[in-house]
Parts: sequence; structure tokens; C-alpha cells
Amino acid sequence: MKGKLWPLDTPAVMGILNVTPDSFYAESRQQSEAAVAGRIETIIAEGGALVDLGGYSSRPDAADVSAEEEWRRIEPALARLLRDYPDIPVSLDTFRADVARRAVEEYGVAVINDISGGNMDGNMFETVARLNVPYVLMHMRGTPQTMRQHTDYHHLFEDIMLYFAGKIRALRLAGVNDIIVDPGFGFAKTPDQNYELMRYLNEFRAMTECPLLVGISRKRMIYDLLDCTAEESLNGTTALNTFALLNGADMLRVHDVKAAVEAVKITNKLKHG
Repeated sequence: MKGKLWPLDTPAVMGILNVTPDSFYAESRQQSEAAVAGRIETIIAEGGALVDLGGYSSRPDAADVSAEEEWRRIEPALARLLRDYPDIPVSLDTFRADVARRAVEEYGVAVINDISGGNMDGNMFETVARLNVPYVLMHMRGTPQTMRQHTDYHHLFEDIMLYFAGKIRALRLAGVNDIIVDPGFGFAKTPDQNYELMRYLNEFRAMTECPLLVGISRKRMIYDLLDCTAEESLNGTTALNTFALLNGADMLRVHDVKAAVEAVKITNKLKHG
């Protein structure tokens, strides 16, 4: 796993494990030891290929927390994963290089998932290269606290492609072997811009020549359009995940693993018979 992506002939489902008190989807927040264990077991039982662990909420206007607090939140879950589920790959959702380093060196984390594309910690690319693990490169402008102020683009797709071209080049020069691209749905994009980006998924996949991760689970782009809540947006999430799978997505980051795994099975049948 380390330094090399596993085969993605079948798209992989990444189950979200949030150990935060303020993630946007309340049912995804797991803080007690029992709740964390239960969530891990659910992800595995429902067919998740890996667990995506996060200790820093990236919802709009989320409170900033220190690196020490982020580590305090994630370490018990890392310990539980390593002890009880050593064969399950873990992706760590962090923008901090030192948190990433400790998680890989001390607990064998397999993937670093950085919402900031290295912009919030200048040591991230060098650290990931040294750790020799796959890296999820996401597009975002600003920070979770300011990203709603940065939705002005000259040409949305072209601007984001230029961002990826520069970042991928920098990562390659740093020595990062495996890069996964995430367009960053909901991060410094309006709901309409998110749907515009969805229509370009095949182009992202082709032009970056990297595996493509899509994370739209229960997001505002869905529940605003359907005039419902995040809690009521599973059907819309599945519809968009199915579209993404039919248009080049290699990985889905989701709250509802079973529904996503079923979408993968159905779209694979449609594409391959």
C-alpha cells in the first residue's frame, strides 16, 4: 500500500469517520470510543475499501483547532484501527504535515487526504514524498473559514485545471509517487458551480492522468436543490454518485457506504456487463 495505489479496476468506496463535534452532517460525528468502534465496523461490514479519518471539521465557517487538539481527537481512533483492523487501509483527512507524519510513522496510515492541496502547510508535499504514501490532492481556495468568499472564477474548469497542473508538477518534483485528484465539491464553489464541475469529471480524469476521487455525500449542492436537509439527502447523493461513477470516478468518499457500494456494483454491470 505505502507509496503505491492499490488496483482501481473497481471503484473504491471510502467510508467517512469524523471524530469532530461539529461536522456538517450530525450523524457522521463520532466521539465516544464505542461510537468510533461502531462506525468502523459499519464501514467494513457494508463493503468500504478504506476508512477516511478526520479530526478537523472542514465545513464552511468551522472553528479552527490546534494541531494538538486535532491529534488528541484522532489518536484513539488510529490506535483502535491499528489494533483491531490492521488490514483496513486508513486515509487521514488532514492539512498538517506533522499530523500526517505522526499518523503514518506511528500508526501506519496508508493515504493522506489534504483539503488544502498543500496551501495550508508548506511542508506537506515534502513530508508526503518522504513518507512514500499516496496523496489526495483537493482543490480549495482560502480556508474552511474563508472559502465562501472565494467563488469568483474567470473560467471555472480552466482555472481549476491550471491549479491541478501546477500542483501535480510540484508533487512530482518533490517525489510523490501516487496522486489522487479531488475537484473539491463544496469547497470555494457555489452549488451551481459544483454541478458545472460534475459535468467535467471525464475531463478531469483524462487531463490529470490521475485517479479521481469524488466527495459529494449529503452536501449542500444536493439538499439545497432538493429543498431538504442533509439527513434527507441520501437519495440525491446516490444519484450523483452514480453519475460520477459513469463519468470516470475511481473513488467515492461517503457517509453511507452500503448505498455507494451498491451504486458501484450497478454501474460496473452497466459498463462491463
